Amino acid sequence: MVDVLLFDLGGVLIHFAGFEELRGLLPGTPDVSTIRQRWINAEIVHIFERGDIGADEFARRFISEWGLELLPETFLREFASWARGPYDGAVDLLEVVHGNFQIACLSNSNELHTSSHRDSLGQHIDHQFFSNEIGLAKPDPKIFDFAIQSLGTPANRIAFFDDTAVNVEAAAKAGMNAYLTDGIEDLKLCLERMGIVSS
Repeated sequence: MVDVLLFDLGGVLIHFAGFEELRGLLPGTPDVSTIRQRWINAEIVHIFERGDIGADEFARRFISEWGLELLPETFLREFASWARGPYDGAVDLLEVVHGNFQIACLSNSNELHTSSHRDSLGQHIDHQFFSNEIGLAKPDPKIFDFAIQSLGTPANRIAFFDDTAVNVEAAAKAGMNAYLTDGIEDLKLCLERMGIVSS
């Protein structure tokens, strides 16, 4: 039994196309799983998602570290477009569960994506936690503690859904019921197994 459904956004409710788009920009055309893992481990990404640097510095440093042949302004236009909005069915799913649970999001985001996330799903989410606004990013345990305290709900009454294993592990260590889900269909199956929605 849980009271709060706490969702990651990119890769869970929102289509983040960055890994596929980077594949076309990187030399050697590495596979998407390799790009994803590199992104997860990239300190420059964490710094930007915590709001420690602005978009211009992020672009310059990311281009240099990843070996991209793009001007910073071109990269930032591309980067901003990687957040493609909610998956088909995501809004309907939130509307179904909203009557029985508090709905929250905990997203590693940035100054270029947070406003579009809020515009596309904000009206369906009761509590919104974005890394660049908090100054903390997953999987830092402090961001989970922040969310728990802000929600005012015991950790074991929160179900957390994320598409990145290290974030799920960190949430579980914080006491949450944590589930690894990749994409909207995977999320629906997880919620069905939990008895929260029906097929």
